[in-house]
Amino acid sequence: MNKRWLVPASLVAAALIAAGCGSSGNSGSTTGSGGNTSGNAGGSSGSVVKTASVSGTTVLTNSQGFVLYWFAPDTSTSSKCNGSCTAFWPPMKGPVTGSGIKGTFGTITRSDGSKQATFNGHPLYTYKGDTKPHEAAGNGLNINGGLWHEVTTSGSAMPASNPSPTKTGGSGNGYGY
Repeated sequence: MNKRWLVPASLVAAALIAAGCGSSGNSGSTTGSGGNTSGNAGGSSGSVVKTASVSGTTVLTNSQGFVLYWFAPDTSTSSKCNGSCTAFWPPMKGPVTGSGIKGTFGTITRSDGSKQATFNGHPLYTYKGDTKPHEAAGNGLNINGGLWHEVTTSGSAMPASNPSPTKTGGSGNGYGY
């Protein structure tokens, strides 16, 4: 008899996050296809950014509808998410365009030499924990050295809809235990 085990998506996401926490390396490469096996692509040159309503807030998404995020420690000229961080927060490759979206799109050069898309000075990422379009499971997470926010068209950070896990120590897993 053939038995199959099903693992809840939240458990898989927690394991992925735990595996990537604590890294602060500046090495690693981004290949332009990020996200999860459900099609959450990080983008490629010439990608189109769209908008969607998520929990009543208008946010930016990639062309597949996956929410885009910004990382609080980043600057308008550099990404602080490198190494294993990018396995969970794939940088969106640039340049990108967004028809009818008010704001400024641009690019930065990452430490590996690749180009990453930006919006209003924030480098853009997708999140592997989002398993379907218009999901914002990464909003408000405090992992990999800082807070992650969904990119809103208003430019303001939205509060997390759920209590956010926080990293409590050097060897923590991002969930406080």
